[in-house]
Parts: sequence; structure tokens; C-alpha cells
Amino acid sequence: MKTTCLINNYNYANFLPEAIKSALNQSVQFDEIIIVDDASTDNTAEVIIQLAVAANFKYILKEKNQGQLSSFNEGFLAATGDIIFFLDADDMYEYQYLENALTLYRRYRECDFLFCAYQKFGVAEGIFQEYEFDIDLGYSAIKTLCLGEWIGSITSTLSMRREIANKILPIPYTDDWRVRADDCLVWGASLVGAKKFYMSQPGVMYRIHKSNNFHNEKLDINISFEYKRMLKRSVIFNHIQQKNDLSLPMFLAYTSLNELKTIPCPKKRDFTLYLKIIFLLETNIYWKLKGIFL
Repeated sequence: MKTTCLINNYNYANFLPEAIKSALNQSVQFDEIIIVDDASTDNTAEVIIQLAVAANFKYILKEKNQGQLSSFNEGFLAATGDIIFFLDADDMYEYQYLENALTLYRRYRECDFLFCAYQKFGVAEGIFQEYEFDIDLGYSAIKTLCLGEWIGSITSTLSMRREIANKILPIPYTDDWRVRADDCLVWGASLVGAKKFYMSQPGVMYRIHKSNNFHNEKLDINISFEYKRMLKRSVIFNHIQQKNDLSLPMFLAYTSLNELKTIPCPKKRDFTLYLKIIFLLETNIYWKLKGIFL
């Protein structure tokens, strides 16, 4: 399996060398590393060009600042890997991250999308581990399409098979997703039928600083932000549905129950979500009742 690491950067010239070094110095080497600079106004271009003299990576220096999603788009279009790994320029990979991820991809051939635990450092520290063990999270197209379920994590923990990324990227709505473009990857992968897995071994060092959009928004979520995010989500969902000719199945309850069965260890919340979908959205009375009482 050929691997590609996509590093997106904007004005992180002081952090970028560490990110590049962490990708270059993996216990198992990436086949391809691509850095996309989003028209930084600091000395990023100079840093990249100097590092490229001695290191083996490609780079794209954009002439116009368009945001994180545009960097994902351009990086993916230039990538040739079978599995695409995403890395923010202010974060770093742990030494064995790629090796551990590839072990899981090879062990579970049905794994389309992987995210992992991470180690926070900087102004805040600690390990963020959503699950104690590696876990198969099954498919999630129905509950994502119907309820906007978000099954993933920060950009630097994400990877996916090329065939899944190809169904998502490129996305044209770059102005809407100048930041938090990882939402497009997380939601998009579910919508196009990716089977998701979680790796409990922390594989990423997530730098916490004043410019962290994800971290700081979590500390200061407001109604206006969430409202606008949901509107943008609707546009993305419509785009991905049209691009891949997707629609709700005729017998929603039947499909929902089958999707639930793909989760090896469903939680109470999973049952609640699918019951909610069946109760609210299934139009066929027979399947509504069958779905609720099965």
C-alpha cells in the first residue's frame, strides 16, 4: 500500500519543520509527503524551500489564501497514495504512528477510515482517548445523513483509503470551510459508505496554542457558530449526495437496522439514534413498527 502524508500549512513557519520531521522520521517511511502552503504571509515559503533541499517531499505554494479545505483539495489532487494521511502543520506524528496505522489497515481489510487517540501538548496537556481499545465502529451513512452524526477526530488523527477520499474531494465550498475542514472529511467519509475504525494507541501530538480553532471553539461554543455550521453542513451533504448519486433508501428502517448490525459492540446511544431515525423518518408504517419493536 502506497502512503501519502498531506501537510496543510498557513503561517506556521515556526512549527512546520517539526511537523515535517515527524513525517519524515517515521519507523516506516511514507512513500510520499506533500506540503500545501495556503499563501502564508510569514517566512513559510523560505522554510519549505530550504528544507526541501535535503529532504524528500513535494510542496505546493499557493498564490492565494483560500483556507484549509482548499489545501485539502489541492493536496489530494497531487497525491498518488492508496492511503491518505492528513497532518496540520502545528502538530506532529509519534514515531510509530504510520507503522501502527498500517498494521491496522492490513489486519482489517474492510477498514476505510481510521482515526486515533492523541497526546495534547503546549498550553494544555494530556491524552485524549475516546475508547480504551482498538474498535470497529461499523458503517454510519444513515445516522450521519439523517442526524448529522460526527464520527472522527482532529485533522491530524485522520486517514482514509484513496477510493473514499476520491468520493469526497475536491469540494468546491472553500469559503465555508476555511477552518474546521476536517468536518468535511469526517462527515463525507460516513456519507459515502466508509467503514470506520479507531486506534487507541496515541499516534499524534496535538499542539495546543492560541490559534487552535478546534480546541478554542470547544471552549467557547456559541449558538450562532453551531447554527452557521449546520447550514454549511447541509450544503456539503447535498454536494456529496449529488456527486455520488446517494439518497435515503426506500425502507429506511430496514437499512437502519442493517447498519446497526455492522457495529460489533453498539452502545445504548447507537440504539437510541437508530430508533429516533426510524420513528421520525420512516414513512412506511409496517417498517416503522417493525424497526421500533425488533
